[in-house]
Amino acid sequence: MMAQYLEIKANHPDALLFYRMGDFYELFFDDAVAASAALDIALTKRGKHAGDDIPMCGVPVHAAEGYLLTLIRKGFRVAVGEQMETPEEAKKRGSKSVVKRDVVRLVTPGTLIEDSLLEARRHNFLAALGHVRGEWALAWADISTGAFHVMPLGRARIGAELARLAPSELLCSDTTEDTLREVLGDLGIDPTVLGAASFESGAAEGRLCKLFKVQTLTGFGSFDRAELSAMGALVDYLDITQKGRLPLLRPPRQEQVSRILQIDAATRRNLELTESLQGGRKGSLLSVIDMTVTSAGARLLERRVASPSRDLSVIHERLEAVRWGVEGPMADMLRGALKEVPDVDRALSRLGLDRGGPRDLAAVRTALAQAGQIADRLSGVDLPDLVARSSAALTGQEALLDRLDEALVAEPGLRVSDGGFVAPGFDAALDEARTLRDEGRGVIARMQGEYAQETGVTSLKIKHNNVLGYFIETTAVHADKMFALSERFIHRQTTANQVRFTTVELSELERRILNAGNEALEIERRIYEDLRAEIMDQAPALSDLALALAEIDLALALAELARQRDWCLPRVDDSRAFAVEGGRHPVVEAALAVAGEPFIANDCNLSADGQGAAVTLLTGPNMAGKSTYLRQNALIALLAQIGSYVPAQSAHVGLVSQIFSRVGASDDLARGRSTFMVEMVETATILNQADECALVILDEIGRGTATYDGLSIAWATLEHLQAVNRVRGLFATHYHELTALAGKLDGVCNATVAVKEWDGEVIFLHEVHEGAADRSYGVQVAQLAGLPAAVITRARDVLEALEKGERERASPKALIDDLPLFSAAARASEPPVSRQTSKIEEQLRDMTLDDLSPRQALDALYDLKALLDKG
Repeated sequence: MMAQYLEIKANHPDALLFYRMGDFYELFFDDAVAASAALDIALTKRGKHAGDDIPMCGVPVHAAEGYLLTLIRKGFRVAVGEQMETPEEAKKRGSKSVVKRDVVRLVTPGTLIEDSLLEARRHNFLAALGHVRGEWALAWADISTGAFHVMPLGRARIGAELARLAPSELLCSDTTEDTLREVLGDLGIDPTVLGAASFESGAAEGRLCKLFKVQTLTGFGSFDRAELSAMGALVDYLDITQKGRLPLLRPPRQEQVSRILQIDAATRRNLELTESLQGGRKGSLLSVIDMTVTSAGARLLERRVASPSRDLSVIHERLEAVRWGVEGPMADMLRGALKEVPDVDRALSRLGLDRGGPRDLAAVRTALAQAGQIADRLSGVDLPDLVARSSAALTGQEALLDRLDEALVAEPGLRVSDGGFVAPGFDAALDEARTLRDEGRGVIARMQGEYAQETGVTSLKIKHNNVLGYFIETTAVHADKMFALSERFIHRQTTANQVRFTTVELSELERRILNAGNEALEIERRIYEDLRAEIMDQAPALSDLALALAEIDLALALAELARQRDWCLPRVDDSRAFAVEGGRHPVVEAALAVAGEPFIANDCNLSADGQGAAVTLLTGPNMAGKSTYLRQNALIALLAQIGSYVPAQSAHVGLVSQIFSRVGASDDLARGRSTFMVEMVETATILNQADECALVILDEIGRGTATYDGLSIAWATLEHLQAVNRVRGLFATHYHELTALAGKLDGVCNATVAVKEWDGEVIFLHEVHEGAADRSYGVQVAQLAGLPAAVITRARDVLEALEKGERERASPKALIDDLPLFSAAARASEPPVSRQTSKIEEQLRDMTLDDLSPRQALDALYDLKALLDKG
């Protein structure tokens, strides 16, 4: 057995080997040590190898999926080695024969299909990067849903597209691994490296034709060599990991970078589109706008948020579908029906890989039934084009639905081997086998009555023992009657007082009763395979049906979002307009709503005339809401181009080709980059790549270096965006000197976030209006943060001296010399200056509000008013 284990393990050195032994998967040697630590299970030993104990651990087969998930999340790959025969079959080759075992599947992050191992509302992409003669292409697939895409792209776009897709696993060639190391390192991706043969474009075409059972790929599109290389490598890897049983993939869909709103990795991170800066889905844009009721609808929304469209006709079609949901009376009824729709795509995937079960058959049945109901409700209704096409895809599978409805019980079990999922009356042979299995005694009793009537021996009995099996027994008194019917009743045994017989029918019935359980399971297994084959024959149509349901779900979910949050229908065209009235940040607004606080809405106008720029220079103190204002306008543009209503009173968005964001930064110690260096790299990306249809939001450019260095960089950056890139943008800064550019550069204007100062404290109004801030209120914000009073007082003195010196053009050194030494320490030892308490405050402090009656409270209010009037 250990020799067999070592032979199988040698073929999969990079994976943990789950070696099936009865009801357990066992791991040995280094695999056992690694798995026991990762899974926190006991490490034992079994036998010796080369004189040393063999480490061993194991997990039960019935609970293996949970352990697999833990190992995959911790970065392991697992080879699942199953028993290919029963112990009884092995013994036929010899009493000491070892049960045949082989690896039936390699479990990797990108090849999961089980519901328990996947997030239902997120895609699980396996991606591959192809490179042929200087050209690059990216292919990606989700084998749990059958989605398969490919895209040609330049090397500069690799990082942005991988950030968009966030694949669970990326394949690359050993010849391109070094070239990609930097960009993959930035994204935290550890690629799976394959040999160059997997990426050979000539062989790739053959693999793809074989997979899709075609002679040429022309019907799917015109693919270049790099695209074929990427797709071929992906299919080859699936062939390796699935051991020749390829998943159900849709024909490859070709995508173009030019049709997608381009968002680089830093901008995705800053805008928190699908994941918050703290990690995880909570707090992201996706988390607050997802009102879908199906898993497929949620995955479609995730794709839309990650890949907003640049195609006006597509955007308008989606917006029209959402408008129909907002204004139509059917939304609640349809959403109720959609809630009952299971995940058809993943059920089809499991059935295609023969890892499904009766519940997947039932999932298809339920989906077809719900689709039929939805189609009936939409029949005869005036529908927008997108909904009309989706509705048309919901019908045409009535025969399959009838077949599944007739064949399956209401709630099938999980495994075929458990049986009991085929409905009574569907198959006569199955019903008979079940009757024999479950009601054998009743069948025997009826036969006994028939024999007693036939022979006239009322005392005749049918009995059973382990030697004879079933037999007919009479007393010796009636033996002559039985012997007289010897052609029918066959003598088996005579004892002192009884005579025993059998019949051909009884022997056959005995065989069938003994085998009825296995026979019933075999019949159900055959029926399952027949039904699975019928579903697979309709897989393309069922995939279209699943997508249609997802489209309707998403349109209605975005409509529900618009109704609940009071969002508006944006006007999207091919102009260079960007005008938002009463815009709000959807995530911040949702968080404030939980706390019962309102969000202060603000206008934004970045509409550019002709080919010019439209940049708003935004000043104001920290904590006033500048970063929120910047982000909310970028999100409004993105939401409009996914085909959603937007959080505003009105919005006019000219088509945006790129969104760039440089908001906040952190250092990159692993690569030796300071915060300022990270900021400069991101700024360089924007200045080098932004085109005139881009939307750019920049926050505090140049803050990480000396004041004049930072000011000069911010100044030059703003000029470049205005004169060279000619973008629409928001530029937040604390360099008030830049506000002078608004009168000198065309298309540049000033705006500020309003604050109010009262009693030495600053109150943030979060209102954006025209004009420039005259100060930053940094000391007041520091006071709000809780800096010691002595530090705040000292900071005010230093600030006053610096501002006076600036006005008088004094040198910094002279200013420092004029400031008294040890002033901060001296002030720290002084008692804080107490403020005189007013009579109104004293009276309020003495009140116990819970003890006041309504009348007493009114009297107290009159008293306070009188004190106020007296001054």
